[in-house]
Amino acid sequence: MRRLLASIHDVSPRFEREVDQLAERLNRHLGGPNFAMLVVPDHWNGAPIAPNTPFARRLRDWADSGIEMFVHGWSHLDDSEHRGADALRAKHMTAGEGEFLGLSRAEALARMQRGKALVEDIIGRPAAGFIAPAWLYSEGARAALGEAGFALAEDHMRVWRPGDGAPLTKGPVITWASRSRPRQLSSLAAAGVLRIVLQPAKIVRVAVHPGDTTVPQLLDSIDRTFRALTRRHAPARYASLLT
Repeated sequence: MRRLLASIHDVSPRFEREVDQLAERLNRHLGGPNFAMLVVPDHWNGAPIAPNTPFARRLRDWADSGIEMFVHGWSHLDDSEHRGADALRAKHMTAGEGEFLGLSRAEALARMQRGKALVEDIIGRPAAGFIAPAWLYSEGARAALGEAGFALAEDHMRVWRPGDGAPLTKGPVITWASRSRPRQLSSLAAAGVLRIVLQPAKIVRVAVHPGDTTVPQLLDSIDRTFRALTRRHAPARYASLLT
């Protein structure tokens, strides 16, 4: 059976309205809450999620409805200094949001554990896994995943089991970029190609972001992508990769 894994990134009180819009859109395309949310505990250190707050209760309700909840870093803010190839990745692959790209193993593990404890306390169940902001990991962060106790991890090209490193699926995520017109155009072109090229794949991943809601062309491309993929791929949970 071909499967479609979909996710909403950057779930935070800062983007509650945009997350609502995306959730409604994905519900419509996928026939219900058949997608994941990637939760940022304190976006840019200015939008903390605290237990027993209205947004925390929304997270619990979403999880109760069947939406998978991933820990998506801690702040989503890259506060590390980079050199060499990592400096290029930090500059060109994300706008200062690759939080885990420069972290040591100890610091990455501390942030993972803190985020996991908070999210699990709020939703009342284990988190589905961990996905680093911008899908960027240092070597230390990848090593820390094995200690943090997550069932799943994901980067742009694969999903794997952190406990033993076993790959669960490979292939690029279809996603969009909204922060500049050139990036919008390149992501539109990539999505147009990938939704055709990946049709034979057994598992396809699609990720949307709050910023996508600000660009009508991106929303149109998202709609076309889901319409194309759901003809041959059944909406599925990330947890299905473990069975």
